[in-house]
Amino acid sequence: MGFTEFVGFIAACMALNALAIDVMLPALPMLHADFSLTDPNQAQAVIGVYLLGMGASQLVYGPLSDRYGRRPVLIGGLIVFAVAGMLSSLTDSFATLLAARLLQGVGAGAPRVIAVSLARDKYSGAQMGKVMSLAMMVFMAVPILAPSMGQLILLVAPWRWAFGALVIAGAAVLTWTLLRLQESLPEEHRRAISPRAIFGAYRITLTTRTSVGYMLALGLVVGGHMSFITSAQQIFVDVFDVGRSFTLLFAAVAVAMAVAAFTNSRLVHRFGMRRLSLTGLVTLIVLNVIHLGLALSGNETLLAFMLLQGGSVFVFGFLASNLNTLAMEPLGHVAGTASSMIGFFSTVTGALIGLMVGHLFNGSVSPLVGAYVVLGSLALATVYYTERPAPALAA
Repeated sequence: MGFTEFVGFIAACMALNALAIDVMLPALPMLHADFSLTDPNQAQAVIGVYLLGMGASQLVYGPLSDRYGRRPVLIGGLIVFAVAGMLSSLTDSFATLLAARLLQGVGAGAPRVIAVSLARDKYSGAQMGKVMSLAMMVFMAVPILAPSMGQLILLVAPWRWAFGALVIAGAAVLTWTLLRLQESLPEEHRRAISPRAIFGAYRITLTTRTSVGYMLALGLVVGGHMSFITSAQQIFVDVFDVGRSFTLLFAAVAVAMAVAAFTNSRLVHRFGMRRLSLTGLVTLIVLNVIHLGLALSGNETLLAFMLLQGGSVFVFGFLASNLNTLAMEPLGHVAGTASSMIGFFSTVTGALIGLMVGHLFNGSVSPLVGAYVVLGSLALATVYYTERPAPALAA
């Protein structure tokens, strides 16, 4: 693949996850009605279990890709993703639907791990940051389009066809992989899959101070964003009463991520990932302190929410690629395992935080905005501590 196709392929692998989450948002009220759920917040579980499956499976895909190569592991994961999407579309039980979504998340862990590993195999430093930023720019078009795609599907077909769209998307990326992707991990660089080798690679990842620090910060930031994803449909529909316009307004907010990713690709060489990350975290906190004050004072409006939440999503577009790249930077020699650990932690942490904040929804935006303030502050403290010189060991 040339550079442009490579960036597009990385973006497509990452986009599967966004599509699998966001295409379902308009269907959540229908799931609540069709399965006779007792609590409207229960429908959010189709997002949460998917994220948990994707996060946990990455711990397996990393070592597998370091041993057998990126290509076969990606192919296997895409097959599981597509098959689970078909199972999701056929079930008549909410419990079975959740099990199928968990399995689909397990399949989705492969493109999540392999995308970052492929980028690290080929590039490092600011150049990898540029690749990831450009891929994020393309990838972030999906949150803009996916809810509207889901809404269009619901206008002409039952909610089950939303899962049919995921089957088609998974098959498309699988075909692209089979036809165009060459193996990026040479035989001589592959690692044994023995318990000693696996735990050794994880030990390297978890004892590299800067990687752990940025991984923690990334998990907290993803938690804030997942809180918005899980709460978005209820906030737009229940708080602001926008009806079907929800998908258009969600898309307008999501545009900020794509703009941020493109801007970051232009700024990363000039200012560096560390400075951009610190600036982004401070901005995230300030925006949401202002937003929280507005919400608590009873002066929240749809326009204010769109502007302030759009600002938070814009900052997330900066932080996601930079924090992930900074966490991966020292770990090129164990890129697959490192990517799996970072992906596992950020995804599972984000999913659990998102589910928790989503269940706190009380008819206002205060739980979401308060979560942003707390999570942003914790992430900033983590990055500040990570950037401090390591304490000298006693003689």
